[in-house]
Amino acid sequence: MHVDFSQDHFSLFGLPARFALDLPALEQAWRTAAAEVHPDRYASHGEAEKRMALMMATRVNEAYRTLKSPLARARYLLQLRGVDTREETNTSMPTDFLMAQMEWREGIEDAKAAGDVDALEALSRDLRGETRQLENLLELALDQQADLDAAALLVRKLRFLEKLEQEIGDAIETLLD
Repeated sequence: MHVDFSQDHFSLFGLPARFALDLPALEQAWRTAAAEVHPDRYASHGEAEKRMALMMATRVNEAYRTLKSPLARARYLLQLRGVDTREETNTSMPTDFLMAQMEWREGIEDAKAAGDVDALEALSRDLRGETRQLENLLELALDQQADLDAAALLVRKLRFLEKLEQEIGDAIETLLD
């Protein structure tokens, strides 16, 4: 296999460039590509071929990780369409979303202070539900409406939720140790 480094991640795996992705097809395409470019297959080749195999394997794995994650996939699709999500610099959010963030954080702090792992796990389940809702809206914005501004805002919101999920996971880990 020859990896064309100018191809986008979707083309690399022969998949349509859209948010709604057939994950089993991605998995299968990745396994096939990864096997073809695995550096061990080039162990008896010259240094240049070994280096190229390593670069191809790295590219295939990076593309897979990006497409497998809904947040990374959305960010990548926006990037392909020339949109910078400005997650680090644009923290302006709708007031209702910011209020919800404060409530999530208070819930996490209260559960941590009470040493209540069950409450943290319940918050995590609720957060996963919120995440799924935003991902559904993202699919609509990217695949059907081509509303890139709405999609960029949804990516920023998902980034917030990802951070909350990490906080909950850290809190659970701390309480279980």
